[in-house]
Amino acid sequence: MANPRRNSYSENPFNSQHSSSLSYLINLWKRPLAFPILLSIFVLLTWVTLRLQYSSHLFNSSHKTQEKWSSSIDDDEKANLVRFMTHHYPSLIVKDKRGWLLNPISLALESRLKVSKRTVSLFSGGAVSCVSLHLGEIRPGAIRGNHRHHTVNETLVIWGAISKFRLENNQMENGYAEVIVGADEVAVAASPSGIAHALINVDPILSTFFIGCQDGVINYNILNSDFNVWKDL
Repeated sequence: MANPRRNSYSENPFNSQHSSSLSYLINLWKRPLAFPILLSIFVLLTWVTLRLQYSSHLFNSSHKTQEKWSSSIDDDEKANLVRFMTHHYPSLIVKDKRGWLLNPISLALESRLKVSKRTVSLFSGGAVSCVSLHLGEIRPGAIRGNHRHHTVNETLVIWGAISKFRLENNQMENGYAEVIVGADEVAVAASPSGIAHALINVDPILSTFFIGCQDGVINYNILNSDFNVWKDL
C-alpha cells in the first residue's frame, strides 16, 4: 500500500519548482560567465544605493543652506529687490499652469521698486528700458557683478538656485544690503547707476541664471565702472 503523505509531498508543484530553480542557480554558478554577471549585478546595486544617498545628502544640504540664509521683506526693501514663488498660482509672474513669465521692467514698476524715470532725483533706480540686455549663468560658488556702473541703471531678474544678492546701501552699517533668493523663487532687483551690486551662487548643485537689463551701453574703454568693489567676495 502506497504512502499517501509521501505521494502528496512528491507531487507538490511548489517543491518541484523550488528544486528546479535551485538546480538552475547551481548550474549557472558553474558556468564561466557566472562570476562576471554576479559581479556586475553587485556593482549596479552598489551604484544605485550610493546615488540615492548622494542625492539625499545634496537635497538636505541645499535645504539647510536656504534656511541659513533666509531673508525678510525688510531686507528685500533695503536691497531694492522683490521676490516671487514659482509654484504660487496665480501671481504676478504665474498666470497659468505652464510656468512663470514676466516683463522685468513692468514687474519692477508694479512692485514699486526704486526704478529710474530719467528725472533728477536723489536716488534714481533700475532701468526702465532695455538698451543693453545680457543673459547669463553662475555656477555653484561663482560670482558675477561686484562692480559699480556710473553711466547706466540696471534691472536684474534672478532665478534657478540659492543665490546671494548684494546691493550697495550707505544707510546700512556695513555699507550694503544683502539677501538670499531661494531656488524656488524668481527675484527682480533694481541697481541704480553709481550703486555697486554683486550676485553670488551659494547653492551646492544648481546654477543661478540671470537677465541684466541696462538703459544704456557701457563703453569699457572708458573708466566709467568700478570693478572688484568688495574684497570679501
